Amino acid sequence: MKPPGKLLIRCDASIRIGTGHAMRCLALAQAWQDVGGCTIFAMAESTEAVAQRIVDEKMEFVCVPQEPVSQGDSESTITLARQHSAQWVVIDGYVFGADYQARLHEAGLRLFIVDDDGRAERYCAEIVLNQNPQATERLYPHREPSTRLLLGPEYVLLRREFAVWRGRNRKIHAPARKVLVTLGGSDPDNVTLCVLEGLIAAPEFEAQIVVGGSNPHLDQLREAIGASRPGLRLVHNASNMSELMAWADVAVAAAGTVAWEMAFMGLPALLIVLADNQEPIASALVNTRAALCLRAAGSLSGEDVRNRLRGLASSHEAMEKMSTRGRALIDGRGAERAVTAMLERDLNTTPTQPAVSGNVNERS
Repeated sequence: MKPPGKLLIRCDASIRIGTGHAMRCLALAQAWQDVGGCTIFAMAESTEAVAQRIVDEKMEFVCVPQEPVSQGDSESTITLARQHSAQWVVIDGYVFGADYQARLHEAGLRLFIVDDDGRAERYCAEIVLNQNPQATERLYPHREPSTRLLLGPEYVLLRREFAVWRGRNRKIHAPARKVLVTLGGSDPDNVTLCVLEGLIAAPEFEAQIVVGGSNPHLDQLREAIGASRPGLRLVHNASNMSELMAWADVAVAAAGTVAWEMAFMGLPALLIVLADNQEPIASALVNTRAALCLRAAGSLSGEDVRNRLRGLASSHEAMEKMSTRGRALIDGRGAERAVTAMLERDLNTTPTQPAVSGNVNERS
C-alpha cells in the first residue's frame, strides 16, 4: 500500500463556537499522520491556542480569509485542496450545509464529513462520520448512493495521548476526593467560576480546574483561585488531559468532546450542557448510565454543584458502574477506523452499494 497523501481539514474554532470541532479533527489528523500522511488545517476562525496546537503537532495551519461558508470560503478551500493535491478534504462544523458540500463535490474533491445530527438537507460526501450512540442511517436519507456511513461510539475521535490508557483499570475511591473540572476550550459564559464557587464551599475536595487556551476569563479565575482555600489548582491550556483524567476520582465537565474522553478513561462525571449541540452527548451518556447530568448552565448554582458532587463522590457503587459503562462504550480506536475507511476507499475496496458501519439497528 502506498503512503497516504495530504489531508485538508476545514473546520473553525472560536470563543463563540468552542474548540470541539478542531480537537476531534486533530485526533483524525494524528491518526492520518500515524500512517505516514500529512495534514493541513484551513480555518476561517481560530484562536491563538488552537493554531499553536496545530503547529506544535507538526501540521500546517492556513487562514481562510473569507467569511465562513461563503462562496469565497468554498473557492479558497477548493484552491488549497488543488494546490496541495489533497487526497481527502475533511469538513467539520454545523454551518457547512448541503450547498457548501455540493460546491466542493462538484469541484471533484473527495469529501469526509464529520457530523452530529444530520442537519444538512443532502450529503454528497464519500464518507460521513457520526460518533453519537443515537446515530442511525435514518438521519441521512438524502445522500449519494455510494456514501459510506460510519456511525456510533466505535468511531469516537480521540487524540493520540489517550492510546496509552487502553485496557488500564481504574481504581474507584469512595469517598472520592480528587476532582477534575473542565468546561471546554473557551467557556464564554464562565461556568467554570460557578463550579469553582461550589468547590470552595466543599473543603473535602482537592481539585484541578482546567481552563482552555481560548478562555476569555482567565484573569478572573486566577484571582478567584488565589483568594480561595488550599487544594484548588488552576491548569491553563493543558496538553495532558489524559493524565489529569487518570489523576482524578471524579469530574465536573462540559458535555462536549471531553465527555467522550472521560468515558473512555472510565472517569465518573457530572456533565453540564453548555450549548444545545451538547444535549445529544449528555443524553447518550446519561441513558447508558456512563455519566450524570447537572442542570443546564444557565440555571446552575455553586450549591447545585457542591451537593451533586458530594452525592456522587460518596457512592462507590454509582461510580463503579459509571466507570465500567463508559469504558464499555468507547474503546479509543475511532480515529484509526476512520483512517482505515479512507484508505479502503482509496483502494476501491469499499462496496459501491450504500454502506453503513457501526452499531446501527435501524434502516431507512
